[in-house]
Amino acid sequence: MLTKKNREIIEQVELVSIDSLVPQDHLLRAVEESIDFNFIYDEVKDLYSENTGRPSIDPVVLIKLL
Repeated sequence: MLTKKNREIIEQVELVSIDSLVPQDHLLRAVEESIDFNFIYDEVKDLYSENTGRPSIDPVVLIKLL
């Protein structure tokens, strides 16, 4: 006779740090330490409105995504 186990749904939450997922010798860690990306704010300030429209995505994040 074919029987199936009655399996209860197990809910589990795991907290993971993104920092722990990137190896210490990864190239992007070296780039992050070598380049100060704050210059991007000055480069794009004329392209963003200070008081109209929806909040923007941080331009530094957009550049890093590329």
